[in-house]
Amino acid sequence: MKVLTPNPALKLAEDWQRNFPLTPAPYAAIGQAAELTQGEVIEMLKVLKDREILGRIGAAVRPNTAGASTLAALAAAPERLEEVAAQVSAEPAVNHNYEREHDLNLWFVVTARDRDEVDATLARIAGRTGLEVLDLPLERAYHIDLGFRLDGSREKTADTGSESGASADDDDRFLLAALEGGLPLTPRPYLDLARGLGWSEAQFLGRLSRLIESGIISRFGCILRHRKLGFIANAMAVWDVDDDKVDEIAQRLAARPGVTLCYRRRRRRPAWPYNLFAMLHGRERAQVLASLAEIELATGLAGCHSAVLFSRRCFKQCGARFSPLERGAA
Repeated sequence: MKVLTPNPALKLAEDWQRNFPLTPAPYAAIGQAAELTQGEVIEMLKVLKDREILGRIGAAVRPNTAGASTLAALAAAPERLEEVAAQVSAEPAVNHNYEREHDLNLWFVVTARDRDEVDATLARIAGRTGLEVLDLPLERAYHIDLGFRLDGSREKTADTGSESGASADDDDRFLLAALEGGLPLTPRPYLDLARGLGWSEAQFLGRLSRLIESGIISRFGCILRHRKLGFIANAMAVWDVDDDKVDEIAQRLAARPGVTLCYRRRRRRPAWPYNLFAMLHGRERAQVLASLAEIELATGLAGCHSAVLFSRRCFKQCGARFSPLERGAA
């Protein structure tokens, strides 16, 4: 047997954050590469799942290729924050819900089959909470990929924000819905999911491969919960950049090693004047702020009207939902 590095299970999951094997027995393929048995690989991943370090083995789907999505925010009074957060998290279409340091203190992502379902979700949240919801739809993604190394570095990847024009059809959505809960930790996981759809294993693998090749799935592999691994100083930085300069500056911003997400969203003046967003994940607040200052100088963002919103609490974090939503849910 190969001599394993400390915390071999975590190293295994880190190494397979993308390019997960598209073979009938993927855990056997991983084991062969690591000189482990299939059973050892499955058991290691189960341990990480039980400890809530491994969220799932699944797909990161490029925004608005298999449905519609938006980032939304609202301002909840401190004494109501947990109540409002619970109302927001109860919506099936909400897949991320965070408290952030700002007057707009609750931020959440809504992903649904189409824009009408997104609008219906936002309307229900506004009606049930009695609060105005700020809707910030995506205009362009420059880099969206949380598959970074646990030392904080980022692997060079293809531009996940590139416009390929690809969009998912109904069968693609059936596959993505089957993957919502993650790839099963079983010897033939693709076969198990395929049977639930009435497909063959080859059909499932072929369609999954096409979704990855087309860019609809921007990453397929282990999705780790970074807060569980000590990445607790996570900031959403935003800038108000001139429209004729934003794409050029954003391309430079997206290429910086410390930036894990970078995208442009619609402004909502006067409440929200910012159009360029980036996420930085770190273990210490001072390190993130120092990195942000260097990034601003290097990209031409120094001097732009800006804000930094550090995450406080995570109320909900899961993969986007592609199975049919219950009307009037929650």
